[in-house]
Amino acid sequence: MISKKTRYTAALFVLAIGIVIGLVLSSQLGIMNLIPGKSQVSAKSIEVLTELSEALSDVATVATPSVVNISTMRVIKSPEGTPFEFFDDPFFRRFFGDQYPHPNVPRERKEQSLGSGVIVSENGYIVTNNHVIEKGEAIKVLLSDKRDFTAKLIGADPKTDIAVIKIEAQELSALPWGDSDKLKAGDITFAIGNPFGLNQTVTMGVISAVGRANVGIADYEDFIQTDAAINPGNSGGALLNVRGELIGINTAIVSRSGGYQGIGFAVPSNMARSVIESLIQHKKVVRGWLGVSIQEVTSDLAQEFGARDLRGAIVSGVVKGSPAEKAGIRQGDVILQYNGKLVQDTAHLRNMVSQTPVGTRVKVKLLRKKKETTVEAMIAELPKKTAEVVPGGRAGERESSALAGTVVREVTPEIARRFGMGKDEKGVVIVKVAGDSRAFEAGLRPGDIVLQVNHADIVTLEDYNAAIGNLSNDEIVLLLVRRKGQDLFVTLRPE
Repeated sequence: MISKKTRYTAALFVLAIGIVIGLVLSSQLGIMNLIPGKSQVSAKSIEVLTELSEALSDVATVATPSVVNISTMRVIKSPEGTPFEFFDDPFFRRFFGDQYPHPNVPRERKEQSLGSGVIVSENGYIVTNNHVIEKGEAIKVLLSDKRDFTAKLIGADPKTDIAVIKIEAQELSALPWGDSDKLKAGDITFAIGNPFGLNQTVTMGVISAVGRANVGIADYEDFIQTDAAINPGNSGGALLNVRGELIGINTAIVSRSGGYQGIGFAVPSNMARSVIESLIQHKKVVRGWLGVSIQEVTSDLAQEFGARDLRGAIVSGVVKGSPAEKAGIRQGDVILQYNGKLVQDTAHLRNMVSQTPVGTRVKVKLLRKKKETTVEAMIAELPKKTAEVVPGGRAGERESSALAGTVVREVTPEIARRFGMGKDEKGVVIVKVAGDSRAFEAGLRPGDIVLQVNHADIVTLEDYNAAIGNLSNDEIVLLLVRRKGQDLFVTLRPE
């Protein structure tokens, strides 16, 4: 019989052997894990990607000191301290003291907003967005080296959402300007800013599109669209090209969540620079003015005016005494080129004119009665208000067979009041448009004043009757109408 001592000794021996074997195996496995694997990427590819990575990092490193953090503070006064009168009861205050406000006593609270800015001159001029600094009573600027300054507002332009501030500092790191007109979709770009208060954050992407307008962010829009990550706090920050040049001021994002979803917009550098220089020099933005009302070239209008494509802008009205009238530009002309540049659409033309220095002579290429011609205009300063001239007429009523469902009358004081017209408004006005008519589908509405029918001027009801007398339901009709002071062309196509 084996004694307990012998059994214990044997068990300990087996255990010791197991430990030794385990250590040996684990040591071997550890050594195997420490042996580095061989990269499957070719040496040439690694070299190229490393150089690219270092180049991109160099751009970010050089540009980052030029982007600043901007914070604004304002005091908001609420009309009343509290709606509960019992807070002012002596018994209540005996136990709770004055930690609650007295009723009907205004309270003050501080509201802070954060954004970004870009240093554009060594002596302290900084560009940002208007919405970053508007209503701010104190503007603070924090540099990348942790120095902070109180900034002075030089000027702001809500129409482009650009503002200029200045700090008292010298020898700052300013970004060089890039030419935003040379940008194209697919170009690599960097966005630098302070999203969510995280200073000097760099993101990279590509330019998704250029010339974005009708976004609804500002009055003058020519946005660069990018997928470089832009978040709250990036507003006013820099959009750079691969040369480290400033090509845009980050302004807004399209998002359903409030965060980044791949669509960001920046004011192009050429537009921003023009606004900045005007704000610094004049304390306001001086914009160029041609003096025309314009509308888009649609497929129907292109056919009527003989345009080869849908580019350009149709002149629907010319202001009396304007540079356009003096140059000989007429209603119905299609503006094809402005100062040597092709006109893409109405927003493009509007932006080009607004950025043209006052007193500049520009050549305007037109399509008139299906023939091209060129005139020269001297750009004036955009006035605060422009006047429109209206024709005259008398009373009557008529429904056209060609414009079935449309009833017109000459303007009377009663009709003028009904449609909110000016007391001096005269002419032939549409008073009824059937909802299932071809005219309604084309966009005609009650209150529209008919100025032309197929290029024939309409002053009286007799003019209108004569113009539509020979029209049939199977032909295209081109109308020029005035709506709330603005002239526009409307095309009615056969059903």
